[in-house]
Amino acid sequence: MGTKDRVIKLQNTKTRKKEVFAPINAENVRMYVCGPTVYDRAHLGNARPVVVFDVLYRLLREVYGPNAVTYARNFTDVDDKINTRAAESGRPIGDITAETVQWFLDDMGALGALEPNHMPRATQYIPQMVAMIEDLIAKGHAYAAEGHVLFAVDSWKTLYGKLSGRSVDDMIAGARVEVAPYKKNPMDFVLWKPSSDDLPGWDSPWGRGRPGWHIECSAMSYELLGETFDIHGGGNDLMFPHHENEIAQSCCANGDDSFARYWLHNEMLQVEGKKMSKSLGNFFTVRDLLDQGYPGEVIRLVFLQTHYRKPMDWTDKKAKEAEATLRKWRALTAGIEPASSAAAAVLDALADDLNSAGAIAELHKLYAAGNAADLLASAQMLGLLTGEMGAWAAATSVDLSRYEAQLFEARQKAMESKDFSAVDQLKAAFVAAGLEVRMSKAGVELVPGTGFDPAKLEEL
Repeated sequence: MGTKDRVIKLQNTKTRKKEVFAPINAENVRMYVCGPTVYDRAHLGNARPVVVFDVLYRLLREVYGPNAVTYARNFTDVDDKINTRAAESGRPIGDITAETVQWFLDDMGALGALEPNHMPRATQYIPQMVAMIEDLIAKGHAYAAEGHVLFAVDSWKTLYGKLSGRSVDDMIAGARVEVAPYKKNPMDFVLWKPSSDDLPGWDSPWGRGRPGWHIECSAMSYELLGETFDIHGGGNDLMFPHHENEIAQSCCANGDDSFARYWLHNEMLQVEGKKMSKSLGNFFTVRDLLDQGYPGEVIRLVFLQTHYRKPMDWTDKKAKEAEATLRKWRALTAGIEPASSAAAAVLDALADDLNSAGAIAELHKLYAAGNAADLLASAQMLGLLTGEMGAWAAATSVDLSRYEAQLFEARQKAMESKDFSAVDQLKAAFVAAGLEVRMSKAGVELVPGTGFDPAKLEEL
């Protein structure tokens, strides 16, 4: 494995600077990432932070050792969206959340994501949330009102907004805050709310109810990683209010300005240059793409080709190029033993604020140099070219050169006879088999595309 003296630099949202990563304890590096609310299939945008922080997890394991890194990612399994889905479908909430959790794990596994060390569900940590809320009330940072408990933003006003770079006044002016008569300040947010008999609820000092969204991550990260840990990650859409509120709660509960030391946020995902939305017809779940024949490994490579702090654009063209690249890499590394560790240049790129695009560029260089062992070790460190992800690419071993020669010869004859029917028939057969046909003066090239079926070539 790697060496602990390798310098990792990360862009810390909290300080707006790229900082040298210095773990609190190099023998116990800890990371928490906000996970999904489980009421439906994960869409393509949900997958981006999973892949981004999976790569960071892999890098930390490479540098500090696999047993020295603890990664926690939660499941929000108590939420109004889940309640609505249950009411609409008539299905029990527990059935919906259990099914959706498994969907998520299956789909993210198909993208090569390692499972975190801890995957806590909010409903498993209600007592810890109640205890933290009681502590916040005792310290004057929260108050009970009409069956609710609210965090008092004024009690933390000097530091509230530091992560997102906003003042409380700016946030009040620009935010859609829930107006409620029991709030002392419009920005005060819910830690606990009452539940009617038809909704999930737990007994508490404030009556039967359920937690607000923000308190769950504070309570679970404290329980699993301690009051101070190394890295907190998520999509930049969570920066405000979710992460801002997490910091406020946790720091007030801890009694000081300690919580997560490094905050990382990934940018959002687009499809063919536009924001993904159902109204535009460009909304895809990960399962949609897998069912359409896009291999998970291809989806992963498309993701890794863009730096995590830049908007990522999913396009069909990128997917086809990624598939062609992976087929070439798999052909070169077939039957090869990987090197003992990833190439230094690949690790250097990742250590520079998780520059996965730079790391992929280094993989291209290793391929060009014919360095199969280093290519395989480096790609596998990034979650590519692994055995369990390779079934889709079994056709890589098919020698297409004889089919290219067959089409080239048919074209030569057609040039003389002016009868191109045989050429057209071959081209149609190759396209039907999932090959892209590229013809030029220099020759013929057949490129496997999504859904390439070599069995269809045997008929030729």
